[in-house]
Amino acid sequence: MSAQAANDLSTELTLLSSVRCFGGQQNQYQHDSKVLNCTMQFSVYLPPNASAEKPVPAVYWLSGLTCNDQNFSTKAGAQRVAAELGLALIIPDTSPRGEDVPDDLDAAYDFGLGAGFYLNSTQEPWQKHYQMYDYITRELPGLVERHLPLTDKRAISGHSMGGHGALVIALRNTFHFTSVSAFSPIVSPMECPWGVKAFSHYLGEDRSLWKQYDSVELIRAGAPHLPMLVDQGSADGFLAEQLKTELLETACNNFEYPAEIRYQEGYDHSYYFIASFIEEHLRFHARYLKG
Repeated sequence: MSAQAANDLSTELTLLSSVRCFGGQQNQYQHDSKVLNCTMQFSVYLPPNASAEKPVPAVYWLSGLTCNDQNFSTKAGAQRVAAELGLALIIPDTSPRGEDVPDDLDAAYDFGLGAGFYLNSTQEPWQKHYQMYDYITRELPGLVERHLPLTDKRAISGHSMGGHGALVIALRNTFHFTSVSAFSPIVSPMECPWGVKAFSHYLGEDRSLWKQYDSVELIRAGAPHLPMLVDQGSADGFLAEQLKTELLETACNNFEYPAEIRYQEGYDHSYYFIASFIEEHLRFHARYLKG
């Protein structure tokens, strides 16, 4: 890295930690987000073969309610496979953070801090900070691709609220991602308590605005096809009330959207489920990132 490049990096990104992992580096960074109007942290895994001369493609991982940028990197066991496949992992936080960022008045886990729902809020007092859709689709990719050894080839995945975010962002940006996958996603936030609460506060009561952040509605509206893999545990306690995977199945069948939706017998909503199948998801994405 040149002295000028190192200086540019230090002004935009602060490296908080770096540890060796399967021959690569598991890093955590901090930066001032212009989109979210606060200081943000995110984690990155760089495989052993990543270098300025040989940049690598990336899988973006969006975490679920109550998580931050470190849950996936410490619990999913994804680095071994990412190292083998030569994939970077980009792991953002789940919401804006900071003393000035508004939170749920009752400190509920399903709204406010840790629950950004990967959308652009239009309502006060959330509008100033809760612009997670623009952060994931514009600011973060631009930042990491300027300063880290990454190509512009990207895939996206996520869990629960992050599965919702991955599906919606991919369906709206098929030119931006090669493939999408999800574990236990909230497939139709408009039809579940978590989503209705979040959308009512962040977006207001006009349900026509909600449709742009609902993967079922996007498929019904004719979203372009993108390779899609969804895994759902049959023993997931949130399946019936919050996740409603059958709505995604029906939409894909009715509108001939070629998604692979799998029910994994006996698995729940936890990171044990994610760790059990993350290798298959990364290999799925590698086919399109490198194909």
